[in-house]
Amino acid sequence: MSKQMKMGIFGLLLVIPSFLLLFVTVVIPIIISFKESLTNKSGGYDLSNYTYLFTDKLMRSNIIFTLEVTVVSVILVLIISYALAAYMRFNTGTMVKWIRKLYMIPIFIPSVIATYGLIQLLGNHGWVARLLLLVNGGEMPRIIFDMKGIIIANLWFNIPFTTMLLGSALSAVPNSIIESAKDVGARKLQIFVRFILPLTYKTLLVAVTFVFMGVIGSFTAPFLIGPNAPQMLGVSMEQVFGVFQEKQLAAAIAFFTFLLCSVMGYFYIRSMITEESARAR
Repeated sequence: MSKQMKMGIFGLLLVIPSFLLLFVTVVIPIIISFKESLTNKSGGYDLSNYTYLFTDKLMRSNIIFTLEVTVVSVILVLIISYALAAYMRFNTGTMVKWIRKLYMIPIFIPSVIATYGLIQLLGNHGWVARLLLLVNGGEMPRIIFDMKGIIIANLWFNIPFTTMLLGSALSAVPNSIIESAKDVGARKLQIFVRFILPLTYKTLLVAVTFVFMGVIGSFTAPFLIGPNAPQMLGVSMEQVFGVFQEKQLAAAIAFFTFLLCSVMGYFYIRSMITEESARAR
């Protein structure tokens, strides 16, 4: 047996445990969930659960609400995180030092505690509402038990990790490129669009994928501070399964959520394959 073949077999043996773990924990549950979602109340197989998912008014509103929260959250997280990462990359001083020390704190706070903290801060009788009453600032707008509360919670949970990802990408941008662009008269916006953004595009796409999947499948914050109707798909699935005991419909919601994440993953993988093919040429 040649050395190359031995190395190939050894590499395959190293990959098999990870593949088996992925198969048992991800692939098999997806297959079971899909099979369950096709089961009707009489024990047969059809698309009745998916038909109900897209024809029922409440279910449609849950899907639309989930997509709205996800898209808005992803956009805001990317804007804020990119601004923080760029500020820390291209500036120095006391403010930058404090941001570097503080922006990772939300990662180490459990989501339940953070969510209850937001309730105490932004609720109708929370600290901000009481402060507004003291200074005659008017009534506190409804944030908790509303879409705005879920979005704020998503910002809290996702900005630190996204900032860290984008910060590592920005730190890899050579100073020589920026200085050369400045020497030929390029403005800040031109430098960002023509040099910084293309060099960090890959990491930006990774961040979009992670945030999208994290938000669309979130449960804790939407359950604790989201409205009763419409609901995020994760909360709706728990209600359908736990309260109404309709596990087939819950499986349909779960598989549909998986498909939404798969679409996002497809665009990410396709972009990476396209980039690798361009490099190979």
